[in-house]
Order: sequence, then structure tokens, then C-alpha cells
Amino acid sequence: MAAAGLAAWHVGPAAAWLPGVRRALWPALDGQGDPGRVALTFDDGPDPVTTPLFLRALDRLSVRATFFVLGERLARAPELGRSVVAEGHELAVHGWRHDRPWTPRPLRDVREVARAAELVADVAGRRPLWYRPPYGVLTGGRRAAARAAGLRTVLWSAWGRDWTASATPRGVRAEVARGLRGGATVLLHDSDAMCAPGSWRSALDALPGVVADCRARGLVVGRLAEHGVRDGRDGAARR
Repeated sequence: MAAAGLAAWHVGPAAAWLPGVRRALWPALDGQGDPGRVALTFDDGPDPVTTPLFLRALDRLSVRATFFVLGERLARAPELGRSVVAEGHELAVHGWRHDRPWTPRPLRDVREVARAAELVADVAGRRPLWYRPPYGVLTGGRRAAARAAGLRTVLWSAWGRDWTASATPRGVRAEVARGLRGGATVLLHDSDAMCAPGSWRSALDALPGVVADCRARGLVVGRLAEHGVRDGRDGAARR
């Protein structure tokens, strides 16, 4: 019974990965915010080769975004992280490493999320606000770790499926458009560290079109910090 209880505690929150369930029950996890805005977010960086290309593209578009970084990658490129912040973007926590979550390791989760949050705080000069678990799978251990680190967990409302070998700029833009609405949080990747090699090019080339689609709907594109994500710290819906 104890083992079954631990398994339920660990895996139960992963139901939030399902978009319909998340949108209905946990609007904060879905990244629902100000209906006049869209939050633009990137996962899996920083990458010394690709992240600067995204920074230049965002500068040309006059857009500021939120970058969910991996601690082990930020530790190898702290100056790049500082550049992200210096250009007006926001750093958030994607964990220390991009590992699969299915085995319960609550103590390690607490240590690694805290370690990543401390590194982000050191690089950015301020405590991070947000956490997004690797693969978007929120387990009991990772939810508890985010709470312990003072982070709010946010997944996404729309994504580009830009991590696959078959991704194209047109396909990424179309996939984002399918979930695009006022108050959405958009997920893209500024690195192919955990994606198909070279897949980042599709996200980069789709970026102007994604921003144009948002602006055509009268939506302001920006960081999660200004997005007004609703409800509780860990995404539990309030009644």
C-alpha cells in the first residue's frame, strides 16, 4: 500500500501534461494570463551557438521572452545567461539536467531544482519566478521541489512541435497558431540539445511569423513576468 501511495503521489500530477485537463483544471499550469498578451518562452538552453541567434531575432522583432534554462548548461555558459538578462529577457528554471522523471527521487529533485534556481539567481542578479519540468511532466517530487525553491510551475498553452527532425518553419508557425489565443503561453526551443539535430532552425525561422500572428490579433508578446499568470503558486486551481 505504501508503494502504491508513493507511486500515486509521484505520477498523479503528470495528468496536467494533457492539454484539455490542464486548461480546465489548472489554468496557471497552462500559462493562462492577461487576455491581451502572449508569453513567449524557450526551453533547453542556453546554447553558445544557437541562443545568440534567437536573441538577435528577438531584438529585431522588439520582443522580450522568458528562457527556461538547464542548470548544467547555464553553468557552462554563465556569460551567455548574463547576456540574455542584459537584453531584457527573463531566465527561468528548467531543472539541472533534462532527465526522465518516472522514478521517484524527491530528495534529488529538491536539491537539483534548488541548485538550478540558485545558479539562475546568481547569473541574473534576481531570484527566478518560474519552473517548467523537463518534458513538461510534473511529478509529485518536482512539484514539491518547485514549491520548496519558491517557484511557480508553468507549462504552456501552445507549442510549435519544433523539436522533431521533420519540423519546418511553416509547420512550427501553423502548430503554434492552433493553440494561439489571448492569454496563451507559447513554447519553443532555442537549442537542439534535447531535440533533433538542427531542429532549432525551424523555430528560429518561424519566429517572425509567430510574432506577426500574435500582433495581427492585437496581442502583446512578452515575458512571463508581465503575463499575469493566474491562480496558485504550483498551479492548483482555486475555487
